Amino acid sequence: THVDASKGMVGWAKENAAASGLADAPIRWLVDDCMKFVEREIRRGNKYDGIIMDPPSYGRGPKGEIWKIEDNIWDFVGLTAQLFFLINSYTTGLQPAVLSYMMNSTLTKKFGGHVEAEEIGLPVTESGLVLPCGASGRWERD
Repeated sequence: THVDASKGMVGWAKENAAASGLADAPIRWLVDDCMKFVEREIRRGNKYDGIIMDPPSYGRGPKGEIWKIEDNIWDFVGLTAQLFFLINSYTTGLQPAVLSYMMNSTLTKKFGGHVEAEEIGLPVTESGLVLPCGASGRWERD
């Protein structure tokens, strides 16, 4: 199930899936507010094996809802615990230590398991250094 509030992003994801040979894969494509979708799925009792999240720093929903990562991410992470949870962030200020703290506070505290968080970077061929681009965190039940 792929959920995004932006119709354009869902279209782009479909194109990426087709380019990856997954055009006929059983993917359910939804244009919906992610928080509202998760809340409905919880009420319905639907469970998922895992969640992969790549939230924006800022965004607007189809009805003008405002998403600000610093205001909304904590509650959202707390709602989405399953067997594993992966979050990528390209937001300045959301370093691996912040992702680790957030997931340990919301997921590990409630469900146990463990967290790994790392920096995302692009290797620079000329210098051999790595250009920092964001952070990634993964929580998994033991």
